[in-house]
Amino acid sequence: MRSGVAKLLLLLSGGALGTFGGVGCKSAETRPDPTVGAKSSGPTPEVPYASRPGAQSAAGSANGLPSPQPVQGPAGKATEDRGAREAFQAGVDAAQRGDNVGAESQFRRALEREPKLDYAWTNLGVVYERQNRLQDADQAYRKALQLRPDQDAAWDFLARLACRSGRAGEMEGTLRGRVQQYPSALGLRNALIFTLVREGKNDLAAAEAKKVLKADERNVRAMQLLAQVYFREEKMELAKMVLENARVIDPNDAATHNALGLVNLNLKNKPAALDSFKQAATLKPDFAEADNNYGALLNEAQDYDAAAKQLELAVAAAPDFASARLNLGNAYRGRQELQKAAAEYQAVLKLRPQWADTYFNLAILNLDSELPNQDTLVRLKAALSYFGQYRQHGGRDDRVDQYVKDANKGIDRELRKREREKRDQLKKSQAPALSTPGGGAKNPSRGAAKPASRLSDDEAPAPVKARSTTKPKSSGKLGDDEK
Repeated sequence: MRSGVAKLLLLLSGGALGTFGGVGCKSAETRPDPTVGAKSSGPTPEVPYASRPGAQSAAGSANGLPSPQPVQGPAGKATEDRGAREAFQAGVDAAQRGDNVGAESQFRRALEREPKLDYAWTNLGVVYERQNRLQDADQAYRKALQLRPDQDAAWDFLARLACRSGRAGEMEGTLRGRVQQYPSALGLRNALIFTLVREGKNDLAAAEAKKVLKADERNVRAMQLLAQVYFREEKMELAKMVLENARVIDPNDAATHNALGLVNLNLKNKPAALDSFKQAATLKPDFAEADNNYGALLNEAQDYDAAAKQLELAVAAAPDFASARLNLGNAYRGRQELQKAAAEYQAVLKLRPQWADTYFNLAILNLDSELPNQDTLVRLKAALSYFGQYRQHGGRDDRVDQYVKDANKGIDRELRKREREKRDQLKKSQAPALSTPGGGAKNPSRGAAKPASRLSDDEAPAPVKARSTTKPKSSGKLGDDEK
């Protein structure tokens, strides 16, 4: 079997679930939108000394793009309305199962009972993002910040959404302005660092991360972001050191394990990477990026059943996660569920029509596989078409020339086979029946044509090596670059 291309999400940003407590500010209705107003392009001030003790724990962070996760915590501190608390928790549970419709219903029910529940608005934004309702998500995050301007998770998610939507520069100005107003708010600073990383401003991002760590040396989120800077600068040993320190502080932070997996993968330590991805996926089953990365390595190990299970979790948590869908298609192909594989590849084409690798995988699927209920000539011509589109989209693979020859040979064989069958059928219809002693009829035809052989008798080539457009992909794109 020829190997398709996998996509591993090379993403270092991420973290744990945010805390719930302290919701329901009395003057919420009269507050202006904190995301609109003064902007700044100048340097941010140092963090005031008074904010240093435990300014922000790892619990104030959020997971990596592209699938935000619901924020969770001690519901008893959020509101006295028992019905609102129960609906909120039911919404979190539904979101973690991938039931976005049910989650939306429960969060709306909680907000009907307690409109000032800011984390319910944040979680509603999470659900909207998973459904690719980006404008609704933006409005929900902004509503959460109107209710609680210092909510770290909402700033984090809003910054991610802005970067994903091509508005990183605008968000940077907004965040700098807010940091000038609230220099002690480390969650705001971390959102700014994330935005700077997405803009490729590594020096500025590192400087801001060090300001946060100077104020709170146990701030896991800042450590993760600083490690991402080092990762982008290909300083893998430094990134690993920072992440190992973060893991000591919070061993249950799934994003730290996911990031360590990526660093170990780049350090050519695949067993350690596999173990880190497994831990991340175990700690947080709806962490789509960890599920995708773990599933991609399971595909490489040809454990297609386990890979499909993890990648189905990733797609359930983030339906528009193109890398996970491509990897899921590869897992289905490995399990010989060919129609399901083709469906996933087609879904990727709708999400990311510019990705050359999807055309390659579809070409290989049509070239090598007997797809159910598909005419052989149609299948082989489709393979040629997909190879052409692969090249049109910038794909370069030296084996494609041979694959195209294989497809053309297969077409020639099929045409010759059909011509023989047509001649044999014609001879059969024209030949007179011969009498036999038993009175029966004897067909002088010597039998049907032999079935077509394999498309190529050549030995299957080695698996496709990693190809990348931004960062090394075992095979994938770096974080939200795929967006």
